[in-house]
Amino acid sequence: MITVVVVDDSAFMRKALSSMLEKDPEIRVVATARDGQEGLELIRKHNPDVVTLDIEMPRMDGLTALRHIMMEMPRPVLMVSSLTVEGAEATLKALELGAVDFIPKQLSKVSLDIVKIEEDLQDKVKQISRRRVVSPRAVRPVRPAGAAGVSAGAAVAPGVPRMVASRAGRPLRDVVAIGVSTGGPPAVQKVLSQLPADFPASILIAQHMPAAFTGPFAKRLDGVCKIKVKEAEPGDKAMPGTAYVAPGGKHIRLELRGGRMEIIVTPEPAEALYKPSANVLMESVGNLVGRRALGVILTGMGSDGAEGMRVLKQKGGRAFAQSDATCVVYGMPKAIVDAGLADEIHDIDDMAEAIMAGLYK
Repeated sequence: MITVVVVDDSAFMRKALSSMLEKDPEIRVVATARDGQEGLELIRKHNPDVVTLDIEMPRMDGLTALRHIMMEMPRPVLMVSSLTVEGAEATLKALELGAVDFIPKQLSKVSLDIVKIEEDLQDKVKQISRRRVVSPRAVRPVRPAGAAGVSAGAAVAPGVPRMVASRAGRPLRDVVAIGVSTGGPPAVQKVLSQLPADFPASILIAQHMPAAFTGPFAKRLDGVCKIKVKEAEPGDKAMPGTAYVAPGGKHIRLELRGGRMEIIVTPEPAEALYKPSANVLMESVGNLVGRRALGVILTGMGSDGAEGMRVLKQKGGRAFAQSDATCVVYGMPKAIVDAGLADEIHDIDDMAEAIMAGLYK
């Protein structure tokens, strides 16, 4: 049985979340709290497997409570987020502090999507309850770069990202397509923040995320990365040293127009399970550039990206997957590994270096 503590100042939200979760026989809500302070007391008392945590609350807000949880008693935390720019910025901060993922707060609207939200909530709780969470402060000892026996994954001082060295010569591959979902924002930030400013390829990212979140997500990445990061817009040219984040609710494709690679932002296919879809992105990149493509699948639930990666591989591209040990949810990477599509599997700490090397082979 998976135990959950729900922390939210809204009585409606406490009841709605509890009701949706307990419709699954594998999940039991052991307590609910009205604010962060009461939440901490109940988490200490019940030691739940998972916590859902609102952000804006009286007495103690969600971010403060999250800091206490991650320092004192790390465990999987799902943030309850309003789908606004302000909500997105707070949620992205929470993910940096150690939260695993987020769920939408707009549950009071009568909508056909309520069943899907319920299923997603149950699936996320069941998936993340299996993962061991440690405080973001817990890092391995720092060792000098280049020291004998130091692997590519050796830790660096907190707040000082390890940088991947530039390489000489023209790369064999000049387009990197990344598909990612649950647990993705910190993983994508870790990879992109290690790349050099003169990274010789363009990067296209399909991150499962609401429309209000992708703009702030791209802006946040742009502020911490050497490369340029932006939310993709219609007509953007795919340039080296730039990462393009697919807008929430839309897909991105790569097409050749006027002799240059152009990013197409489109709602089609409308029937796609995810918008943006990693399948749509991978298939598009594979069909356009073939051997010049490198596809990367990071942490996420489900199997989005597997079919698109199959096309990319058939066209001569290479495929990388994040390791099980470093995924929040080993779903999307597992799908391409099980299908025999992954050329290489890497821990998230080593993925940036692997991507750089992958451009030249």
